Amino acid sequence: MIFKDILKTAAEEYGVDISEQQLKAYDTYYQLLVEWNNKINLTAITEPQPVAVKHMIDSISCFKPEIFSPGATVIDVGTGAGFPGLPLKIFQPQLQLTLLDSLNKRVKFLQCVVDQLQLTQTTVIHARAEEAARQKLYREKFDIAVSRAVARLPVLCEYCLPFVSVGGYFVALKGMQYQSEAAEAEKAVDILGGRIEEIVPVKLPGIDDVRAVIYIKKIKKTPGIYPRKAGTPEKNPL
Repeated sequence: MIFKDILKTAAEEYGVDISEQQLKAYDTYYQLLVEWNNKINLTAITEPQPVAVKHMIDSISCFKPEIFSPGATVIDVGTGAGFPGLPLKIFQPQLQLTLLDSLNKRVKFLQCVVDQLQLTQTTVIHARAEEAARQKLYREKFDIAVSRAVARLPVLCEYCLPFVSVGGYFVALKGMQYQSEAAEAEKAVDILGGRIEEIVPVKLPGIDDVRAVIYIKKIKKTPGIYPRKAGTPEKNPL
C-alpha cells in the first residue's frame, strides 16, 4: 500500500475525515521527510505505516475545532520535523502557523515543505524558545502554543506559556507518563499563568501505547522573568 492509502485507512479508523487534496499534501510531506532524512536526522520512523499513525494521526489527535478555529494563530515550539504543526496546518488550512526550531538544518527542511506545499500564513523561525519568547514580536501573541516530545511538562510550560495570549491555550501532546507529568507541572502551570483545563487520553489505531493531550488555558499574564535564560528551565524546573 502507498502512503496515501495507509493514511486514509488510519484516519478512517481514528474517526477523522481527510480529503483527497489533504491526502496528497500529507503524501508530499512524507516523501520530503524520507528524502531529507537521508541527509539530516529528522526522525527514527520512516516506514509508511508508523509515520501515518505515530506522526500524522498523532499530530492531529489534539485538534479541537473550538480551539483550532479558522484564523487562529498557532506556534509549534521545538517543532523538529514539523510535528504537530504541519499536519495541523494541512488539516485546518486557515490556521496562521509559526514553526519554531533551534536547529538550522531542520529549519531549512521545514521551509522546503512549506514552499513545496505552498502553505500560506506559515512562518518558520530559527531560534531557541527561551529567547524568542522574550521578543515583543512573539511574547503572548499566539492563540495557541503546541508542542510534542520536547521536554517534561514542567519544563515545556516554561518554554510555551510565555508565547500564549491570555484566554489562549497551550496544548501538549504527551506519552505514557502524562499523568505524573501533569501532577509534576501543577506549580509551573500556576506560576506561568495557566490552568490545566482538560486531559484527553488518545488511542491511536493499531497501537497499544498510552498517550494523551493536555489542554492548558492561559488565565493571566506570565511574569516577566520567564522564561529564564537558555538551559535553566531544564536544569532547574519550576
